[in-house]
Amino acid sequence: MAYVGRFAPSPTGPLHFGSLITAVASYCDARAHNGKWLVRIEDTDIPRIYPGSEDHILRSIEAFQFEADAEIIFQKDRLDIYDAVIDQLHQNHLVYACQCTRKMLGSNHIYTGTCRDLNLPFEQQAIRVKVSDQEICFSDRLQGTHCSNLQQDLGDFVLKRRDGIINYQLAVVVDDYLQGMTHVVRGADLLDNTERQIWLGSVLGYPKLEYMHLPLAMNDQGQKLSKQNMAQALDLNRVPELLQQAIRALHQAEVDLDTPAHMLKQAIAQWDTQQIPHTMQLQGTYL
Repeated sequence: MAYVGRFAPSPTGPLHFGSLITAVASYCDARAHNGKWLVRIEDTDIPRIYPGSEDHILRSIEAFQFEADAEIIFQKDRLDIYDAVIDQLHQNHLVYACQCTRKMLGSNHIYTGTCRDLNLPFEQQAIRVKVSDQEICFSDRLQGTHCSNLQQDLGDFVLKRRDGIINYQLAVVVDDYLQGMTHVVRGADLLDNTERQIWLGSVLGYPKLEYMHLPLAMNDQGQKLSKQNMAQALDLNRVPELLQQAIRALHQAEVDLDTPAHMLKQAIAQWDTQQIPHTMQLQGTYL
């Protein structure tokens, strides 16, 4: 099967160094497999879109000379597609409406199915997908075997919020399928999402994917680089230096400072996933 991978940032802030590590790894892994590399902007949570961040993402992709193999898609333009999938699940009795608020649920992070058999109308309610009492396991290319029993660890989970916002889990699974994705390369902070996505893909009849969850770049406070932790936006005046640092962070062979396109070509020729630390975090600190 031909390799198709992707880089799928969320515009809740500008791209930072952790985002760059993911972009480099996903790009090099796809190209080293003679595969395609796509870009998707995961912006279904419209109230959390940070002004100017989508523009920074697009300018960063251009500045680092990543070459996508298809037009960039924006999830906020595809809401009808996700609603159609919820309708499909509804027809097959795999989802239900839930009236529980966060206050009602309290600190219990495992949903016990309070609304599962109430047959509530779907209007202005959260929509949950049913899970079953079974262990789901997958073999991650870096993190090894990872398992979860969704019923015991999480419970039926939300696909659409009561305010109408499509949940990340649904949008990512649907778009990975529709875009023909075969491989997912992303940060280890998303490792615990994977069993949910495997379950949802299985009830929709989608093919299984290969996963590689990258160790996270951390700041000097021991926090992962993220928009919430005020990670610095990529400085597009320092593209070659930042690209070289990202390749080093992935423990890949050294590349010469040059144009980004030439540096990426060199990194692809030397790409070796065995050299990436098989850990949840990278050693050292990053800005």
